[in-house]
Amino acid sequence: MTPRTILIADDDRSVRTVLSRALSRSGHDVRSTDNATTLWDWVSGGAGDLVITDVVMPDGNGLDLVPRMKAHRPDLPVIVVSAHSTLMTAVKAARSGAYEYLAKPFDLDSLLGTVERALADPAGKPCAEAVEDDDMPLIVGRSPAMQDIFRTIGRLALTDLTVLIEGESGSGKELVARALHEFGERRDRPFVAVNVAAIPRELVESELFGHERGAFTGAHQRRSGRFSQAEGGTLFLDEIGDMPGEAQTRLLRVLQEGRFTPVGGRESVASDVRIVTATHRDLVGLIDEGRFREDLYYRLNVVPIRVPPLRERREDVPLLVRHFLKQAVREGLPDKRFDAAAMAAMQEHRWSGNVRELENLVRRLVVLVAEDTIDDEAVHRELQRARSGDSRPSPQGLAESVESHLRQYFDAHDDGLPPAGLYDRILREIERPLLALTLQATQGNQLRAADVLGINRNTLRKKLRDLDLAAPRGQALRR
Repeated sequence: MTPRTILIADDDRSVRTVLSRALSRSGHDVRSTDNATTLWDWVSGGAGDLVITDVVMPDGNGLDLVPRMKAHRPDLPVIVVSAHSTLMTAVKAARSGAYEYLAKPFDLDSLLGTVERALADPAGKPCAEAVEDDDMPLIVGRSPAMQDIFRTIGRLALTDLTVLIEGESGSGKELVARALHEFGERRDRPFVAVNVAAIPRELVESELFGHERGAFTGAHQRRSGRFSQAEGGTLFLDEIGDMPGEAQTRLLRVLQEGRFTPVGGRESVASDVRIVTATHRDLVGLIDEGRFREDLYYRLNVVPIRVPPLRERREDVPLLVRHFLKQAVREGLPDKRFDAAAMAAMQEHRWSGNVRELENLVRRLVVLVAEDTIDDEAVHRELQRARSGDSRPSPQGLAESVESHLRQYFDAHDDGLPPAGLYDRILREIERPLLALTLQATQGNQLRAADVLGINRNTLRKKLRDLDLAAPRGQALRR
């Protein structure tokens, strides 16, 4: 193998030493420096076959140097490493033309593998305009899982690929979707977010594709849908697993043909929209149950991103807490801090509601704790209060939730009146999850389910047939 020259710029002597020794053992010639000026002198003079540069150095920012190096020598691969591992750093590295971005501390074998790949295919990535910090979505985390997400967002910055984001409720899926839009080529066009689960099933198609006047009872005038509103930009479909079958078929056709037809319309409309979807459900399981189209799944799952639950990245909790404390101050709330014991208690909690639960708790503690420092006693007290509240939901809370859902039926129509037959449709919507959850709890035993529900077993069987409900996955209905 012909020796290649690797240029290293890092203000940390230990990093330079480790990299120099490892690369030398791999048969490469190595030059190292602790400053950006020397690195630029080497590159502009034609030295080096590959560059490894830190971001923060005494005389400048290595990341800002990448576009200059790429403009001067387009085929020179540049690997950026940084201890300041944020989403913005990862995206800037990708958009500036860096071959790869690695967060410190990095795995040495992984870096050496990246070096060899870059030397074998030094084309790198095209330069792009700089990314500004203002008004960008902020995703906080330094855990390995979040660094993977940052790198993925950075790599997708110059593409228009369809993305499926998977993760539990409250984990930050919409933040990832917004970042994909704001750091992408469509950032100057609309970002339209739709929660599919919050739309009445019979209105999903009208909501997405619009409808013509007279398309159905209550459609007194033409209305544009979310696809039209997102034209040229990004359409984010949250909870895609709850999309009805008819709407799935229409969505698949749009992805295949790039055109859609409004409900009640005769002519199709061209659509230039990037699709990003998200779900907390197991779509493969829904496919097995016949409730989600397999061909649509593969159309949506071009690039999958899994957002980990907070319990899998507990090392990010202190960072998130400090972020929410700063956010509270910006909103005019008191400036507070967590002592060491309180922060430890926050890290030990399971966070079943993920980042959303953490944010709510921090805000609550900021308001309720009189002292400037929040201790572990206050944390445990509020966590216990939250658990007690969750374990005894009030009937009023359920009624308010149902009312909020019902209001959408009325608000979706110009005259405030939904189509006829609302009573039966509402009963079906309520019965389906009630029966499904009861069957799941009784492991598919219809006799026990009927007893829990307080209805006759034959009535239950009829309702299951009418609602086309199957047994829970992996279980068989038992009589």
